[in-house]
Amino acid sequence: MPLPIRHILIVEDSPEYQRWLAGVLSSHWPDAHLHLTASLGAARAWLARAPDGFDLALVDLLLPDGSGAELMTELGRQHPRTMVVVATIFDDDAHLFGALAAGAQGYLLKDLDETQLLRHLEAIGAGAPPISPAIARRMLAHFRDKPVAPATAHAIDDPAQPALTPRELEVLRYIGRGLRVVEAARLLNLTEHTVAGYVKSLYRKLNVSSRAEAALEAARRGLV
Repeated sequence: MPLPIRHILIVEDSPEYQRWLAGVLSSHWPDAHLHLTASLGAARAWLARAPDGFDLALVDLLLPDGSGAELMTELGRQHPRTMVVVATIFDDDAHLFGALAAGAQGYLLKDLDETQLLRHLEAIGAGAPPISPAIARRMLAHFRDKPVAPATAHAIDDPAQPALTPRELEVLRYIGRGLRVVEAARLLNLTEHTVAGYVKSLYRKLNVSSRAEAALEAARRGLV
């Protein structure tokens, strides 16, 4: 029988998505205590103050001061009973299997709406691992006779340029064309939260800090 969910750790550096996620979790487990953090260091501080650990931890992979996979490894070592679930924009093999190797017991994409997320939360209550359908399909494809190549392999192959996934290239193309996040989200059939996450990832990978710089990079890569 699955353990009751009483203490939940959320590690997410997007204030908007963190608030949304906390609201959904609170509505599903109204008696649970939520512990909200926005960085790897803050999450580690929570671990030091919580000797009994957590029942559930939802962890983003891209954090301001490191990778969420590092925290998953530490959670598995210090609090093995914690169900660790990834909540991320990354749907490529490298991030997926890296997170699973680090101890993730679930992998959810940020394009899930509230109804879909609640369905996965109910699966946790039933003892089933929460996995986005797209991720489940990728895992199955990976172990077929002809495994799917990592998404990063399709990015422009230029060692002088940071490697981008196909989805990141799509978002960068729309930035180069002057589209706003809400417009790109509509065209890609993704949520604004998801596209904003891709933009954040692009800025970090490309070492840029404005839409103008990102648009220039899109032009350099021949995307516009």
